[in-house]
Amino acid sequence: MSTGTHLSGSGIQLTGSVTPAQSEILSEGALNLVASLAHQFEARRQELLARRIVRQQDIDQGRYPDFLPETASIRAAEWTVAPIPADLLDRRVEITGPVDRKMTINALNSGANVFMADFEDSNSPTWHNNVDGQINMRDAIRRTIDYTSPEGKKYKLNDKVATLLIRPRGWHLNERHALIDGKPVSGSLFDFGLFFYHNHEALKKINSGPYFYLPKLESHLEARLWNDVFNFAQDALGVPRGTIRATVLIETIFGAFEMDEILYELKDHSAGLNCGRWDYMFSFIKKFRNHADFVLPNRGEVTMTRHFLKSYVDLLIQTCHKRNIHAMGGMAAQIPIKNDPVANEEALEKVRQDKLREVLAGHDGTWVAHPGLVGIAKTVFDEHMKTPNQIFNKRADVHVTAKDLLDVPTGTITEDGLRRNIDIGLQYLESWLRGSGCVPIYNLMEDAATAEISRAQVWQWVKHGSKLQDGRTVTSEMVRQMTAETIASLKAKMGPGKFDEAGKIFEHMMTGKDFTEFLTLAAYNSID
Repeated sequence: MSTGTHLSGSGIQLTGSVTPAQSEILSEGALNLVASLAHQFEARRQELLARRIVRQQDIDQGRYPDFLPETASIRAAEWTVAPIPADLLDRRVEITGPVDRKMTINALNSGANVFMADFEDSNSPTWHNNVDGQINMRDAIRRTIDYTSPEGKKYKLNDKVATLLIRPRGWHLNERHALIDGKPVSGSLFDFGLFFYHNHEALKKINSGPYFYLPKLESHLEARLWNDVFNFAQDALGVPRGTIRATVLIETIFGAFEMDEILYELKDHSAGLNCGRWDYMFSFIKKFRNHADFVLPNRGEVTMTRHFLKSYVDLLIQTCHKRNIHAMGGMAAQIPIKNDPVANEEALEKVRQDKLREVLAGHDGTWVAHPGLVGIAKTVFDEHMKTPNQIFNKRADVHVTAKDLLDVPTGTITEDGLRRNIDIGLQYLESWLRGSGCVPIYNLMEDAATAEISRAQVWQWVKHGSKLQDGRTVTSEMVRQMTAETIASLKAKMGPGKFDEAGKIFEHMMTGKDFTEFLTLAAYNSID
């Protein structure tokens, strides 16, 4: 095992330890590509991140998002994205999860059409999680992946497996273990570059391709940057342009106003859009955090039938289908409840109703977080979508305005809702600090989006002195007291773990004067 290695030629200094197996992934050729991408695009990435700050200032000053007048011609024009690859025509059920070895095998074997292997929100981005995840992806594509559990149970791939898509980290995240001139490389470029370098040829041999999910884009200019990255990487490795395909998660409020433009920027590489609904709710809270008239009720009351979320879904479906590409639905986070048949059936019925809503709305597929839900989701889509997709359903009935997308749902704020946000957020962050980013909590499979919603909502309530249903005002002191009580209770049930460390980080994010943009940014230096 080596550490602090400077690899000649690439100009990248690795500050994390590197095992012999990892050195195959961190080869000079792969790092040369990452370094070339960084040199070519880092300045633009920083400019776009700075633009996010300016747009936040606009919202703070009352200039709310709207459809862009300067791109009206793109929205009005008749154009479509590139034809869909054969192995992406039918995406009716997609399973998502982190890139660890066992999960990868189980997800590929699950019966889902697609496995989205996640280097982002369901992956705690430790150095070894990220690099070992690349090993797992390489081995899965070459069908050499296997795993033996500590109990001796063996896992290997079935003959038929899901199509693989990769979600790299968002533009805002760095890889602090890979430095150029002392500065960290973009996590997006690191994840993308390593995967593309090692796997484009092997994917071609199995009649697939390098397919990606792109998270947390806030503008069509950020999509343009990805498109330029794709073209640069394809040219660098002699791969035909258009080989890469990417589905964009619309999980920011700005992204919702630029769906057509995002598809247009990526039209030669597009695989459609996805409703990233949990992060979308987080973005809604975050962007309007300084406006008291945008305070949301308990997040359990903010369901997909609320007007602002239904409008976002309908617009996404209409936009994608107009451009002849997939409109993917959101996540069913439930996990089977083995010791309570009644509760289990109630949870599964929620999944059925959620998937029924999606397929009837016109979605071409949906997400699940657990293999046990694949069959339920597939049954619903099979019954109501007899074709590989329903892109032919153009949803001409949809007429969504900026007012629709900015409609603030009403409801109640309760002590139970406040405590639940604190409880779930602490449990998630504690697990994330231990290196696990996909966490079962109260029979739901949670990722970073849940913790982000939880702490953002509490911060918003404190900021505006929101009233609980019983008349009490939500204050910093109340949140600190409840945080301390929750930590004590969790430690009593689960052991000390990293709850004290999680508590310090999470409490500050809920009560600090300034809002922290991303939990994963603030906590990144606390993991290996």
